[in-house]
Amino acid sequence: MKILITGGAGFIGSNFAHFLVENQKGWDITILDKLTYAGKWRNLKGIENEIRFVQGDINDDDLVSELISQNEYIVNFAAETFVDRSIESDAPFIETNIKGTWNLLKNCKENNVKKFIQISTDEVYGSIREGSFTEEDALKPNNPYSASKAAADMLCRAYRVTHGVPTIIIRPSNNFGSRQHTEKLIPKLITRAMKGLSLPVYSDGSNVRDWIYVYDTCRGIYKVLMEARVGDIYNLGGSSELSNLEVGKMILDELGKPYSLIEFVKDRPGHDFRYSMDSSKIRKLGWKPVYSFREGLRETIDWYVNEEKQVI
Repeated sequence: MKILITGGAGFIGSNFAHFLVENQKGWDITILDKLTYAGKWRNLKGIENEIRFVQGDINDDDLVSELISQNEYIVNFAAETFVDRSIESDAPFIETNIKGTWNLLKNCKENNVKKFIQISTDEVYGSIREGSFTEEDALKPNNPYSASKAAADMLCRAYRVTHGVPTIIIRPSNNFGSRQHTEKLIPKLITRAMKGLSLPVYSDGSNVRDWIYVYDTCRGIYKVLMEARVGDIYNLGGSSELSNLEVGKMILDELGKPYSLIEFVKDRPGHDFRYSMDSSKIRKLGWKPVYSFREGLRETIDWYVNEEKQVI
């Protein structure tokens, strides 16, 4: 199988590359990554000789055309993903998440691609106080990041319906695990707690996220890659809903640090209160999480403790 992983040096993309190398010998794996601040060559340490790496931008039409013509399957992880950054400056999110996805789809239309898997996010649905979103619910994004991802989802649908591009959309809940940039909540809290620094938590810490360990996400993406029908959309939730304050306290407990390190800070604009998705559709394919939140958290903490070059 010939597969192109875009954004494959980022957090989830690099973990998926490691997953494929460990579980599918003989696959022809190409990784395209721009190597921005969040995409690091060192995330591919240990599998360098098992992949082909190309440094480049998904908006580079000639490069994308060449790479897609050489591959049967495309998994698109390439994206700007940090909500806070999108609030400060949304232009990079429009450029990568919308225009970049469009460039990939345009080139898939012109080549014999068997599946194009778009990695989306639960944030496209917006916030929900009670119950859980299904794949049939309307998209109501509330920040520039999630709006750009919703736009990319709509492009995937349009290119499938109009041009026959074989798209599938996966919407994971909040991921955590090794190789995640320390601007994100869990690695930020871990690395700061390790040094005895304050743990910044928005507002009163009551905002709720459904957490999924990245290994389970990789398993879900692989299941969809191998078995899902073209045109389908899958929610990929971890069934681990926790408030940000609960997450902070669990990290402090694991590291033996006092709760007094938690520092409540001014809330960000448009902060979604709760994300929750119904993942029964992908469970019908035979997937379910194998890691509890605490098990995944312990492995994540161990990874960051053993890392020598993490930067807060």
